Amino acid sequence: MNYISGRAKLGKDVRVGEFSVIEDEVIIGNNCTIGHHVVIHRGTVIGNNVRIDDHTVIGKQPMRAATSIFKEKGEKEQPPCRIGDDCIIGTSAIIYAGAEIQNGCLIADLATVREDVVIGSFTIVGRGVAIENGTRIGSKCKIETNAYITALSNVEDEVFIAPCVATSNDNSAGRDPDRLAKMKGLVAKRKARIGVNATILPGKVIGEDAFVGAGAVVTKDVPDGITVFGNPAKPKMS
Repeated sequence: MNYISGRAKLGKDVRVGEFSVIEDEVIIGNNCTIGHHVVIHRGTVIGNNVRIDDHTVIGKQPMRAATSIFKEKGEKEQPPCRIGDDCIIGTSAIIYAGAEIQNGCLIADLATVREDVVIGSFTIVGRGVAIENGTRIGSKCKIETNAYITALSNVEDEVFIAPCVATSNDNSAGRDPDRLAKMKGLVAKRKARIGVNATILPGKVIGEDAFVGAGAVVTKDVPDGITVFGNPAKPKMS
């Protein structure tokens, strides 16, 4: 048994599992598979040939703590979530309203994609990855298991981010009352690579085709084509 609003529009050959909820004004394209216990919130737009696995939530509105610096008086709802053609969304993933997932992406099990995020076509977002609000991810990127992409980040095309990479955006660590205006997330230029367990401090730029070694702590911008490693990260000497 499931609930499909009479105001939702489902294309041809759409299969919906047991106990799923599809709310008003949802649009689902042709040849899609919706798993068991999936919730698709109002207005979400889903393309053709999309697979959404069990227990996933699509189009959730964000919630803010009373003290959140992102909270605005009279904050408006985010626009509907949009998922392009040929995407796969894994089990227990959460994709917020205001997110856009372009064609051919894989969003793996337990991943979270927050509001005002755009993920370019053919990008892979691994298991347990968190992508925070206001972030842009390019096309053909690979963001692997349990990486954390902080709010306000910009990741260009064909970037590789290894498992358990941690990024940050607040140099005051929560102490500056004006910190929102000063926040800067990760900037990773085209074809940059970041190794497993690396830590990137706020606003640091990883240059085009640069490489950050495993476990490095990046405290300064990394120029194009340079390899860095260590704590603090320094260029590899030839």
